[in-house]
Amino acid sequence: MVIRGKAKVDKRTKNLVKRLRVHEIAVIDHQDLDEVAAYSLINCRPRAVINASASITGKYPNTGPLTLLRAGVPLIDEAGPPVIEEIRDGDEILLCADGIYRDGKRIAGGTWLSEAEVQAKMEATQENLKKELVKFVENTLTYARREQGLILGNYPVPALCTNFQGRHVLIVVRGQGYREDILAIKSYLDEVKPILVGVDGGADALLELGYLPDLIVGDMDSVSDRALLSGAEIVVHAYPDGNAPGLKRVKELGLEAVLFPAPGTSEDIALLLAYEKGAELIVAVGTHSNMIDFLEKGRPGMASTFLVRLKVGSILVDAKGVSKLYRQSLCFRHVAEIFLAALIPLVVVAAVSPAIRQFFQLLIIQLKLLLRV
Repeated sequence: MVIRGKAKVDKRTKNLVKRLRVHEIAVIDHQDLDEVAAYSLINCRPRAVINASASITGKYPNTGPLTLLRAGVPLIDEAGPPVIEEIRDGDEILLCADGIYRDGKRIAGGTWLSEAEVQAKMEATQENLKKELVKFVENTLTYARREQGLILGNYPVPALCTNFQGRHVLIVVRGQGYREDILAIKSYLDEVKPILVGVDGGADALLELGYLPDLIVGDMDSVSDRALLSGAEIVVHAYPDGNAPGLKRVKELGLEAVLFPAPGTSEDIALLLAYEKGAELIVAVGTHSNMIDFLEKGRPGMASTFLVRLKVGSILVDAKGVSKLYRQSLCFRHVAEIFLAALIPLVVVAAVSPAIRQFFQLLIIQLKLLLRV
C-alpha cells in the first residue's frame, strides 16, 4: 500500500484533532491509544495515522488501534521520534511498505498494523492485566487516604449562579460511548430538561447534539472556545494549592469563572458540585468508572472517583450502555399489530354510524356499475 498526503503533527492527540482535516495524515505520539482518541481521529477522516509510540504496549487491552483499523484507517505503529521532530504541518509525505518519506528522503520506518496483529496483542495483555489490577488497587487505597478530605468538607464548593436545588442534572464527559448514551436518553432530556453540565470536552459533546450547556467544569484543556463562549457558567478546576492554569485561557476570552481548588478529576468535582448544591438526581454520561478507563487516562488509580461515588451514589445514575437497550429495530410484526389496533376503532365507528354506512353502500353501488356486475 502507498499513501500520499499532507501531514498534521502533534504529540497530543486531543490537540491534533482540532486542526486535522479530511484526507490529511495524522502524526501522533500516543502510547496505548485509547478508544475515545481513536474515535476523535476517525471523525476527522484522515488518510492514515502514524504513531511515533506503540499504540498497544501490552500493559492492558486498549481498543483504540482496533477501532481505527475497523474504521478503515491505516495505522503505522512505532515510527519513532523522527516523525514528530522532522515532519511539520503541511509537509507532503509518502507512506510506503518500507518507510515514511518526505521529498524523496526516508524519515522513519514503522509497522503497518493489521487487525489480526492487534487482536493477538490484546489477547497477550490478559496475562499482564492481573498485575496491573494489583497495582491499581494499591494506588487507589493509598491515595484514598490522602484525598478523603474531598468528601469530608476540606474543600468547600464555591458559590454558583446555577440553581441545582431539587433539579435533575446531566453530567457529560467525552468518554466512551458518550454520543450513543446521550441520544438514547434524548426523550428524557427533552421532557425533564435537566441542568446540563459539560466536563471540559463534554460541553462540546452537548453542542454537537444540539444542547447548550448550563455549566462547564474542568481545567479547560480540551474544551473549545465555542463552548466557553456559549453563555454557560464556568468553573475552573484548580490544584488544591489554588493554582489554576486553565483560568488564564478563560480570562483571555474575556469571560468570568469560579475556581474550585480540589484534588481528583474534573468529573469528580462536577459530581460533587451537583450533589452539594442539592441536585435531586445526577445522570452521568461518558464518565470513567473502571480500571481500563483510568489506565487509558494515564492514571494509576481512582481514589477520588471511588470516594466521590461513595458519597453521591444514592442519587447517581450512570447512563453508560443505556443505548444498548434501544438498538433493537422495530420489526414488521410490531408495525402490523399497531396498524391493526388503529383500525379497530375505525371499524367500530363505521359499524354504528348511519352516514358512514350509507357512504359505503354508495361506494359499493358505484363499483358494481363500473364493473357491470
